[in-house]
Amino acid sequence: MAQVTIYLDKKTDEMMRSHVKTKKVSQSQWIANIIREKLQSEWPEEVVALVGAWKDFPTLEEIRATEVPDMPRESI
Repeated sequence: MAQVTIYLDKKTDEMMRSHVKTKKVSQSQWIANIIREKLQSEWPEEVVALVGAWKDFPTLEEIRATEVPDMPRESI
């Protein structure tokens, strides 16, 4: 198992210690979980299940066709 050293400012360290205490996990486990979460390259299953759920979603051209011109700007 690899070891990594990190440096935290006092406030961040205090917040982390408080958080891991309430979650009842070690600092190492908490940091490893955050790293795994940030490095995950696949969409969660809940998101993948939504593919195609909006069959009537308009195309970019359809959206732009309904745009109203901006109001004229006032001179300064």
